Amino acid sequence: MKQLITILFIGLISFSINAQAKIEFKSDTIDYGTIDKGSDGVRVFEFTNTGDEPLIISKVSSSCGCTIPKKPEAPILPGKTGEIEVKYDTNRVNPIRKTITVISNAETPTVALKIKGEVIDPSKISVLEKKNKSIVQQ
Repeated sequence: MKQLITILFIGLISFSINAQAKIEFKSDTIDYGTIDKGSDGVRVFEFTNTGDEPLIISKVSSSCGCTIPKKPEAPILPGKTGEIEVKYDTNRVNPIRKTITVISNAETPTVALKIKGEVIDPSKISVLEKKNKSIVQQ
């Protein structure tokens, strides 16, 4: 009887070790393209928990203070989807190259997401560009 209980206990432990959350993103990069200064800087990374345990995202951080990520607070059940919202400060005129790090209880505990693009100031178009446009286009 002791052997049977020991075998069942070891079997349950090995089963629980194999059960794990898995995170799969639709895309690991968001391309803002070329956007105007002051535009809406909010974008969303969509993901699915393809594992067999609830997915708990414990931390989402950015490589810069100009990017603010927002993680889901509730666990994501197996087969369900979730979102990580990212807000970039579009008042900064420059190229966008930032990394968002996601830490969770998934099989791959750390995932790096990327945003890219360029913020331009339309009021500072060069004289040469204005010269080539008609008055109607300006």
